[in-house]
Amino acid sequence: MKLAGSKILVTGADGFIGSHLAEALVEAGAQVRGLVYYNSFGSKGWLDASSLAGQMELIAGDVRDGAQMQQLVKGVDIVFHLAALIAIPYSYRAAASYVQTNVEGTLNIVQAARDNGGVKVLHTSTSEVYGTARRVPIAEDHPLQPQSPYSASKIAADAMAMSFHLAHELPVTIVRPFNTYGPRQSARAVIPTIITQLLAGKRKIRLGSLSPTRDFNYVADTCAGFLALAECNAAVGKTVNIGSDTEISIGDTAKLIARAIGTEIEIESDEQRLRPAGSEVERLHCDNSLIRELTGFQPQTGIEQGLAKTIAWFRKPENLARYDADIYNV
Repeated sequence: MKLAGSKILVTGADGFIGSHLAEALVEAGAQVRGLVYYNSFGSKGWLDASSLAGQMELIAGDVRDGAQMQQLVKGVDIVFHLAALIAIPYSYRAAASYVQTNVEGTLNIVQAARDNGGVKVLHTSTSEVYGTARRVPIAEDHPLQPQSPYSASKIAADAMAMSFHLAHELPVTIVRPFNTYGPRQSARAVIPTIITQLLAGKRKIRLGSLSPTRDFNYVADTCAGFLALAECNAAVGKTVNIGSDTEISIGDTAKLIARAIGTEIEIESDEQRLRPAGSEVERLHCDNSLIRELTGFQPQTGIEQGLAKTIAWFRKPENLARYDADIYNV
């Protein structure tokens, strides 16, 4: 299915990846309907500042509302389902809310897709479902390990989405991005945490564990992977990783960022940023051979280039002002 001219619903369109994806879909010629989380301020999240928001139909609501999801899915050709609670530390405190949004919300989407004639769904997973790598690189058949309530909720959400493919022949693809970063990312994530502290003039920065490795992917590459999978009929019924097939430690990432900013760095451990011992995912390294075989997808942005673009965005005063480098965002 070609995206140009298609009617698309993006849930979580106000978020980090969702806002970039909604913009990429507009640029691809799609008609975009975006679900943004309702709030009394009328804010559309990151789309408030988007020059392309005027070309989208933006609807405030909540993925937990099944009746509303039935209405939103009407008339669309594809659903990109990104709406989710994603902060791992907060999931330790409020696990039930992750089940309600991530699992029940996904159920509402796939039910609506089924009831509206079998609408194609690209459901967003996460590399966190793999837990600490038992073998690398991590292919899609790697065992799933729920090392946090967040990852447990995403495992359940993935299973719910795939069950509708197997039971009802709903065209579902599980899209499993590894560690996406870039402009607009939440301050709870490690790369914005490092950048905002350094740009605030700090030379001693507070981080959690430095040894875990991650497979970092620039947000434009993650979005390109989503678009490629949406147009790939062979991806239906499959779970597909999006990643770079590289890994780098948190500590080395911090050094790369400091070098790009042109400053010295000293890292001190902050206990509140450490995960419980059994919850820390020590190693993530993506095997991206399946998406390459299915679509020809290749990441276009290396880590140093992606960090440079991200830092340039954060350097703009109006963007940096949205972040507080002095607090730990759960």
